[in-house]
Amino acid sequence: MTNDANFILFPKIADCSYVSCYCEENVWKLCEQVKKTRPTELAKCYAVFVSNEGRTVPLWRQKAGRGDDKVVIWDYHVFFMHNPTPNRCLIFDLDTTLPFPTYFHKYVTETFRSDLALRPEHHRFFRVISAETYLAEFSSDRRHMRRPDDTWIKPPPPYAPIQTHANSHSLDDFICMTPGKGPGTVYSLQQFVYVFYKLPQTQINAENK
Repeated sequence: MTNDANFILFPKIADCSYVSCYCEENVWKLCEQVKKTRPTELAKCYAVFVSNEGRTVPLWRQKAGRGDDKVVIWDYHVFFMHNPTPNRCLIFDLDTTLPFPTYFHKYVTETFRSDLALRPEHHRFFRVISAETYLAEFSSDRRHMRRPDDTWIKPPPPYAPIQTHANSHSLDDFICMTPGKGPGTVYSLQQFVYVFYKLPQTQINAENK
């Protein structure tokens, strides 16, 4: 992994805002940090939501995972992506056991592997939203982290809920993986790799076998 300051937006993971099970807010805070410290890079940054219709997506190399491969099934996950130049795309995932950051191809290969080995209901889809849009349109009142008796499933972040849109809770619009609905663009795993790693389609097909 390069330490070139031109490509590493967050040199130390310890300097990043992080609260377990609030990945959508952790990524929002990363976007906010770039806007404050490296505003010229913001247009090259993205928030990426991973989910599917049934909200059952397997991911490997996750700190919350089990076994040697650290696999876990999330309802959704969110990571930060910086794409400064072709073939220089970096993934910043605060929940991965992989290096922080990790180059796109290594992260995708080890975290998502292939949909071909999974049942269709576990296929992963990716909603890619520009950091600028994410900062402007994401909001959460954290209702999804409360039990029916109003107690917390997991303790919330210490700061106030993110309220940046007329809708006080837009999270579901970001988790939704219906193409053409909601902010950003929805991709299949294969499309996601093709767009951001820019491999020839024949090579993608070969690697997914």
